[in-house]
Amino acid sequence: MTNTTHFGYTTVEEDEKVHKVAEVFHSVAAKYDVMNDLMSAGLHRAWKIFTIAQAAVRPGFKVLDIAGGTGDLAKEFVKQAGSSGEVWHTDINESMLRVGRDRLLNKGLITPTLLCDAEKLPFQDNYFDRVTVAFGLRNMTHKDQALAEMRRVLKPGGKLLVLEFSKVPAILQKPYDVYSFSVLPWLGQRIANDAESYRYLAESIRMHPDQETLKGMMQDAGLERVQYYNLTAGVAALHTGIKL
Repeated sequence: MTNTTHFGYTTVEEDEKVHKVAEVFHSVAAKYDVMNDLMSAGLHRAWKIFTIAQAAVRPGFKVLDIAGGTGDLAKEFVKQAGSSGEVWHTDINESMLRVGRDRLLNKGLITPTLLCDAEKLPFQDNYFDRVTVAFGLRNMTHKDQALAEMRRVLKPGGKLLVLEFSKVPAILQKPYDVYSFSVLPWLGQRIANDAESYRYLAESIRMHPDQETLKGMMQDAGLERVQYYNLTAGVAALHTGIKL
């Protein structure tokens, strides 16, 4: 029997979802940053700045950035960890990884770049001081497995930070839906020549666990002191947890 999962609002086979998500990010990689600025009015940059501050990376830290995409977080972590630190910029999508790698190199930042699956991390136990994933968890088929892997590679006392789109209050849901299902695909078509990928984005956000559910999933994965911060009325949320 083949296991199924969701790709946005569509039910697909698990193996099919991996390929469909890959197609989305191959398609949007070149315009990813431009579209992020347009669809969030630049707010994604403030959300990432907050995440970087909460990570509090210090010189010598070992940091794993999962679904690192175009390298926004890795860029800052490389500077903060310094020559004595170690920052891994990773993604499952080669197109996104190449864009991020090139951006880092263009800024004179040399750091390990690795194509890998967050559900099967190729790192030893208890290795990293910080693990981060920004806007990548909702695309993972087995989120519980990915969270368990993230905890596994953290050192005792290490911190996981998950920045992801989340759930807005009911009073904002109707205008948010209009924006998500009408404006976003229109922008995607105009800027990236790809309306369908941004329709999937809106659907994937709706299918992602809400704040409290994700908090419970992180606790189930063995993380302690799990908390979250709603950003821009819950359009995004940053979840953090400690490995004790």
